[in-house]
Amino acid sequence: MRELNDIKKDLGRCDMEILDLLMRRLSYAAEIMKCKKEQGLSIFQMEEDKRRNETLLAAIGDHAYYAELLRIFETIDEESKCVQSKSLFDHNIALIGFMGTGKSTVSKYLRDMLAMKEVDVDAMIVEDQKMPIRDIFDKYGEDYFRDCESNAILNLQSCRQTIISCGGGAVIREENVKNLKKSSCIVLLTASPETILERVKDDGGRPILNGNMNVEFIKELMAKRKDFYEKAADIIVETDHKNVQQICEELFLSLLQFEH
Repeated sequence: MRELNDIKKDLGRCDMEILDLLMRRLSYAAEIMKCKKEQGLSIFQMEEDKRRNETLLAAIGDHAYYAELLRIFETIDEESKCVQSKSLFDHNIALIGFMGTGKSTVSKYLRDMLAMKEVDVDAMIVEDQKMPIRDIFDKYGEDYFRDCESNAILNLQSCRQTIISCGGGAVIREENVKNLKKSSCIVLLTASPETILERVKDDGGRPILNGNMNVEFIKELMAKRKDFYEKAADIIVETDHKNVQQICEELFLSLLQFEH
C-alpha cells in the first residue's frame, strides 16, 4: 500500500492540473460566445450541446463514479454558461408585456440556456403576501397590489445578471420603469389579442380578465397599455407564431446591440 503522504501529494498535483484545465475551459467558453457574436451565429445551438453531452456520457461509460462525474460536468457546463453570458452583458433582462405574451416561458428558457438567475415579480408578491394574486385583488384591491409590485421592483435594483419577469401592468407606473432601467434592459414581448386569449383562456389566475375572457376586452385593455409598454421598452420582440427558441434568438441578437 502507498504512503498516505504520497497519495496526498498526488491529489494536490491533480487539483492543480484540474484548476489549469478549468481556467482554460472557461476562457474557451467565453471565446466561443465572442465568435458567435462577431459572426452572427445562433447563440442557442441545442443539437451541438446534445452531441457534446452524448460524447461525454459515452466517455464516462459505466465508471464506478458515474453519478459523481456527471454532476461535476453539469456544474462545469452551468458555470461555462455564466461566463458566456457575463462576457456579453452585465445588466439584467426585464421582460414586460401583456399577460400571455410568453414572459414566463421566455424567462425560464433564458435562465436555463444562459445560467442566469430568474425572478418573477408576481411570485415575489405572492410569497410576501402569503396569498394568490386573485385573493390580493379581491381582499385589498388593485391599488394595493400595484404598491406591492412597486416595492418588489424597487428591491430588485441591486440584482445583476438576472432575468426579471414583470406582471402585465407593471410599467403603467413610471416609477417602476425608472427603477427597472437603472440596472436592466427592458424587453417588451408582444402578441395578438387572439393569440393571448388562446394562451390564457384556461388560466383562472388572471384577475384582470375575471368575467372578461374574450378578444374584445383583451384588445381594449391592450390598447390602453400600448403607449406605456412601448415607451418603457428598449427592445420589442413579437411572439406570434414563433417557438420559444426563435423568440429568444431574436431577443438575444437585439440584446447584443444594446448598451446599458
